[in-house]
Amino acid sequence: MPEVHGVLIIARNGDRTEFYQDPYTYEPSYTESTPLGAVESHQLGSYLRSTYLNPSSPSYIKGIHADLVQNDQLAVHAKAGGEGTAIFDSAIAVLQGLYPPNSNNEIELANGTKIVTPLGGYQYVPVEMAPSGVDRALEPWTQCPAFEQHIKDVYASKGFEETATSAERFFSVVRDYVFGRPTELENAIYDYINSQLTHNQTYAYRLPPTYIEQAHGYASYHENAIFSDKEIGGIGNIAGRTILHPILHSLERITFDSDPLKFLLLETSYQPFISLFHMMEMVNEHPQLAAIPNHASALAFEILRGPPPELREFLRIKFKNGTSGEFETYPIFGHKGDIAVTEFLYRLENFAISSQKQWESACGVHSGYFGITSAAESMNALLTVFSAFLLLGMFALAWFKRRRGTSVRVHDVVSRSNPRWARLAYGWSLAYCGQREIATFAMSLG
Repeated sequence: MPEVHGVLIIARNGDRTEFYQDPYTYEPSYTESTPLGAVESHQLGSYLRSTYLNPSSPSYIKGIHADLVQNDQLAVHAKAGGEGTAIFDSAIAVLQGLYPPNSNNEIELANGTKIVTPLGGYQYVPVEMAPSGVDRALEPWTQCPAFEQHIKDVYASKGFEETATSAERFFSVVRDYVFGRPTELENAIYDYINSQLTHNQTYAYRLPPTYIEQAHGYASYHENAIFSDKEIGGIGNIAGRTILHPILHSLERITFDSDPLKFLLLETSYQPFISLFHMMEMVNEHPQLAAIPNHASALAFEILRGPPPELREFLRIKFKNGTSGEFETYPIFGHKGDIAVTEFLYRLENFAISSQKQWESACGVHSGYFGITSAAESMNALLTVFSAFLLLGMFALAWFKRRRGTSVRVHDVVSRSNPRWARLAYGWSLAYCGQREIATFAMSLG
C-alpha cells in the first residue's frame, strides 16, 4: 500500500459577515470572521489532524511530528485581500485544530523552572501573508485589465444572456428580500441572502423556501463563468494559475527527500477552487464541482510513494465540500487512479504564474519607470527623466570645456553654477537614476 509522504491543503475560509465584490472589477469590501466561521475552520483542522497526523489513519503522513509542531515540516500561507481578516482568522482556527494545545509544549529554565506556553500549551505556528492589495499569489484577479475584459466578455456572451433571461423571474420576486440591492445576474446576491439567513432570525422566518437554493445556483453559475476559461492558460483561470506556483514548488520540495517539508496549508477564498477544478479537468466527470464551494471546504493533494521497487511519487486529489462528509477522491486529466507527480508537473508547470513579471504579462499591465500607477510614482518618474536629461547636459558641458583645455568635473559644474534647482536635480539623478526597481511577486513560499 502506498505511503503518504506529504500533503498540500487548499482551504476555504469559514463563515464571515456579508461580503461584496464589484461585479466588473472584483474589488472587495471589508468583511470579518464570525464565531461560526472559527468553529467551522477548527472542525476542518481537527479533521485534517485525524486524517493525516493520526498514526492509525491510512493517510498518516510518514515522518511527521504529530504532537508538537516542527515548523520546518509545516508551511502556512493565508490570503491577504479584501477577505484578509476573515481568512487569516480561519487559518489560525485550522491550525488550532491541526495542532491543539499540548502540555508538553514547555521549556525548562536554568533555575529548573518549567514554563508551559499559554492556554495549556498553545502551539504558535507562523502564518505568512503578503501585504494587503499585492497578494498576486492568492488574489491575482484584482487590478488586472485583462481579467476585467474577460468579465465583460462573459457578460456579453450568449450563454450568460440566456441565463440572465431565464433568471428574470427569480430576481423579480427576490427583490423584496434584498432591500434595494441590484437584482440581476451580474450582481450575485447570494452572499447577502446566505449571510442574513444564517445570522438574522427575523429574515430566516420570512425568506420563502427554495430562494436560497436558487440564489446559490445563479451565483455559482456566475462565479464559475468568471473564474474558468476554455483554455487552461486563459485569463479566466488566473486564480488557479497563480496558486499553482506554491503548489508545484511544494510538490518538488516534498518529493525531495532531503527537504523536511511535509504539510502545506494555503488558506484562501473560493475562486482558486473553481479554476483548479477546470484546469485539472475534474468538472468533466463531476459537473457539480462547477460551483462555489461551501465555507471551510478543502482540496487535498496527497503525495504518495509505493513500496520498493516502485519509488516514484504519485498524486491523489481529494475534495471535501464544507464541514459535513469526508474527503472524496476525484480523478484528474481523465486518469482513473492516481497520477504520477512528474506528469502533473509536466501538464501544468507551463501555465503557472510564478512572478510579478508573468502576472503583468498575463494581465496586460506595463510597469517600470513609464508604467505609472500613482501620483507619487508619476512625480518620481518625472523627476527621474528631468534629472537624467540635466545630468546629460552637465556631462556635455564638461566635455566641451575639456575640449577647450579646461579640466572640470560634473560636480564642479553644479557647484559653480550653484542654483538650488541644479543641486536638487543632481541629487535626484543619484537617487533615482542609480536605483533599479525590483518588482516583488507576493508569494513567500516560492
